[in-house]
Amino acid sequence: MSADRCHRLWRLTGLQVPKKRPRRRVAGSRPRPLPARGANEVWAYDFVFDACANGQPLKCLTVIDEYTRECLAIDVAGSIRSHRVIDVLGRLVSVHGAPRYLRSDYGSEFVSRAILRWLASENINTALIDPGKPWQNGTNESLNGKFRDECLSMQWFKNRIDAKILIEQFRREYNEVRPHSSLGQLTPVEFKRQLTTTAIPEGAIS
Repeated sequence: MSADRCHRLWRLTGLQVPKKRPRRRVAGSRPRPLPARGANEVWAYDFVFDACANGQPLKCLTVIDEYTRECLAIDVAGSIRSHRVIDVLGRLVSVHGAPRYLRSDYGSEFVSRAILRWLASENINTALIDPGKPWQNGTNESLNGKFRDECLSMQWFKNRIDAKILIEQFRREYNEVRPHSSLGQLTPVEFKRQLTTTAIPEGAIS
């Protein structure tokens, strides 16, 4: 079929090509509150929602270290309330140590009394973003976007167990295989290892 006929049919049927939405860019003059200046200083967490092929809902809690870009956890369940958030964070603290700050929005799971009491007991400060300003949680938003585009939108989860397996594979690939331009084309695991090996041991400087 010729290009002219294709164009004529396209005009006749009223077909349209959807316009690509411009991506908003954050101005450099708007700094993020409490930027991370080292590993394990600021963690950010948020929720991502999806569903399985059998209709089971998915609620995913994503946790990331803002400095190393390491995805510390993606917890997958049908419902995640504050007590489960505390369980996930408690396990991460036992492995990595406690961060100085936890960044999140004002979601009810993040500002519940149980969460705030647990944070106070662990000497962890909150770094809540301003309402309507998701760019202040940009590192986690970037992770969630890649998680959506490269995992949730690409996979056909048969059920919640299948989702947990495939999502954990994505998390490991994100940390161990995928290079990050913000880390000088290193993976988060390589970047974190480099920080450890280049750190000056205590007592080395007299």
